[in-house]
Amino acid sequence: MSYTDIIHGQRRFFKSGKTRSIEFRIEQLRKLKSVIQIHEPKILQALFEDLRKPKFESYISEIGVLIEEIDFTIKNLEKWSTQKSVLTPVALFPAKGKIYAEPFGIVAVFAPWNYPVQLLLAPVVGAIAAGNCAILKPADLTSNTQSVLLNMINSNFDPGFLYAIGGGVAESEQLLKEKFDYIFFTGSARVGKIIMRAAAEHLTPICLELGGKSPCIVDQDADIQVAARRIVWAKFFNAGQTCVAPDYVCVHESIKTEFLTAMKECMDEFFGLHPENSDFFARIVSEKHLERLVNYLDKEIIFCGGEFNFKTRYLAPTILSSVAWDAPVMQEEIFGPIMPVIEFTQISDVIEQINSRPKPLALYYYSENTTKQNRMIAETSSGGMCINDCIVHLANPHLPFGGVGSSGMGSYHGHHSFNMLSHKKGVLINSTKLDIPLRYPPYTEKKFRWLRRFI
Repeated sequence: MSYTDIIHGQRRFFKSGKTRSIEFRIEQLRKLKSVIQIHEPKILQALFEDLRKPKFESYISEIGVLIEEIDFTIKNLEKWSTQKSVLTPVALFPAKGKIYAEPFGIVAVFAPWNYPVQLLLAPVVGAIAAGNCAILKPADLTSNTQSVLLNMINSNFDPGFLYAIGGGVAESEQLLKEKFDYIFFTGSARVGKIIMRAAAEHLTPICLELGGKSPCIVDQDADIQVAARRIVWAKFFNAGQTCVAPDYVCVHESIKTEFLTAMKECMDEFFGLHPENSDFFARIVSEKHLERLVNYLDKEIIFCGGEFNFKTRYLAPTILSSVAWDAPVMQEEIFGPIMPVIEFTQISDVIEQINSRPKPLALYYYSENTTKQNRMIAETSSGGMCINDCIVHLANPHLPFGGVGSSGMGSYHGHHSFNMLSHKKGVLINSTKLDIPLRYPPYTEKKFRWLRRFI
């Protein structure tokens, strides 16, 4: 079956009107939840085979967060779908204004390899909730997980409603030639540009969830021990292969030594003195990605870590000290377990450096001073932000998650997913009981004076 045939089948399914029913959407969401739960052992095993991802990390970031997203959506879907009444200007009396949320139609979801389950299915939850059909393209680099996902979707759902396509770059390129009603892409900015060009051919709306160098700032009044634990956990979760991982740390010069020591102690506590033997530390997805990361290792500035093994795709959790802003490791998103540390004296210098670079997907600031916190919120721009924490903002379904500028466009999670994947149709409903002649010719001076009163 060709991609064109698959999409035509979905258009027929969509035109049948089945997805318009809230009951149908909830039924499909419950089915998706059940399918995920049934396949949990296979998902966990596949993620271990692809990334050697610890079971705890796999569950919390790939399965648990999806179940919560589905439950939250089911609980609120009827409320989100209800038509909204809005005020109408007196000049339009006696008309009433309403907003209806209607589905776009066929949504294409392209997922990355770092969180291959969650980043594929979380957008699908929004697509289902909004009443769309969807074509899913799981990542090919995590081939074991792709196989599980293909079986999960194609063995349990009508292909006219949901269908997953295997393969790699060639299949994605072929798929992009088709006309969709919405495209949702998570991945690199480089590929995001390709997606955007393809979408432009059909004027297809898109959501791009990209990445960037997400800064982490530890000010002199921060709780050093708490900051170290949270930053080390967030940075080395999934071996640093997280789009919102703190990419680098700026630490005040007065606490740098203490902070570096605290981070090293946390790393030893989390992964032991030999992280390669730890059951709680993932692996780099491929030798190619490992080679890229190894090129960032400058022996002169390695504070700890730096060991690697191409055979097992292992790179130790690594801290680089006294890193310069123009160092090679500071030019692109790292996407691996390497943490550059930059010291600062004035927070204004850090803000200036951040603002001179592409807008990041996330920004993290550690300080006990609310005035400083508010300044950082007001004077920087990022897709999302945490104060005194890292990466956990994406687990709050009430908050929008997405990028800004080169880190992406569009936001999702919870109600924001429903809104993004729904067209908001404005409808004005008038009455024929009253037909005010003011609007009709001839346009006399008297009518003009009345018009000026209303408008």
